[in-house]
Amino acid sequence: MDIRPECVPCLLKRVLFQARLAGNGSEFKALSAALSAYAEEFAEGRNSAEVATEIHRSAYAAMGVADPYSELKIGADEVAGRLLEKASRFVDRSCDRLRAAITVSLAGNIMDFGQGSSIEGPDKFAGIFDDLLAQGIGSDDTDLLKDILNNPGDILYLFDNCGESQLDKILIRELKNTGKKVIGVVRGKPILNDVTMEDALRIGLDSELDGIIGTGAFAIGIPLNVPDEINDAMAKSCVVVSKGMANYESLVKRETVVPVAFILRAKCVPVADSLGVDMGTNVVRVSKVRN
Repeated sequence: MDIRPECVPCLLKRVLFQARLAGNGSEFKALSAALSAYAEEFAEGRNSAEVATEIHRSAYAAMGVADPYSELKIGADEVAGRLLEKASRFVDRSCDRLRAAITVSLAGNIMDFGQGSSIEGPDKFAGIFDDLLAQGIGSDDTDLLKDILNNPGDILYLFDNCGESQLDKILIRELKNTGKKVIGVVRGKPILNDVTMEDALRIGLDSELDGIIGTGAFAIGIPLNVPDEINDAMAKSCVVVSKGMANYESLVKRETVVPVAFILRAKCVPVADSLGVDMGTNVVRVSKVRN
């Protein structure tokens, strides 16, 4: 997705948020580094995820903290983990288990800390969980996804945020009930509150999946150059399930060998406009193969 002017204040707010999390008085250094990176990187037509990666790379270096979100990630996983039983009952009561499991997974996408229209901490999540489930899916290609799942091949699952990844377990189980293998992809290095290999193993995603691959990079979303293991897994898949805005921003204009099912909450105006929905809409959007 192309970067827009509105992305500038949004990213700077995130930089300030994480510098305060670092707790070492690095706010001015981090913002100064981010502004310098913007002077180098910001240009019309640039991919928003690629620019954001460079902004955060500069800010993290200035902060001198490898994972300022570490405590928030653990807290998010604990809060969401306590909701798994309720989430399972929600799916069990539904007449459309896959759509219900996607709804559960979408509820977790609100845990995008430091992003303006998301919650600021995990302690708020349990109190709004039922309301999030009740919102359902506002723009829904789930039936297209069901059709694709009838095709041969595995499923490549791109994770987004911690906490959300606990609720992804419900969707992964439904996807595996189709008889397919599900291979997960996580961030190569800590960035924002996104799932890394360490985070995935901490909550037992390895026991839910048929394999986990890291991107090998400090990157927002999925970088252009990924390990061959990811490309090989994609080639063997019938669909890529892509969670969250960062993965959407990095992939929506990229050529893919299989369809991509983007599952996300449109939490900012640029992403909402790109999807043709109102901000705050839960979306399942299946892309056509681009080649």
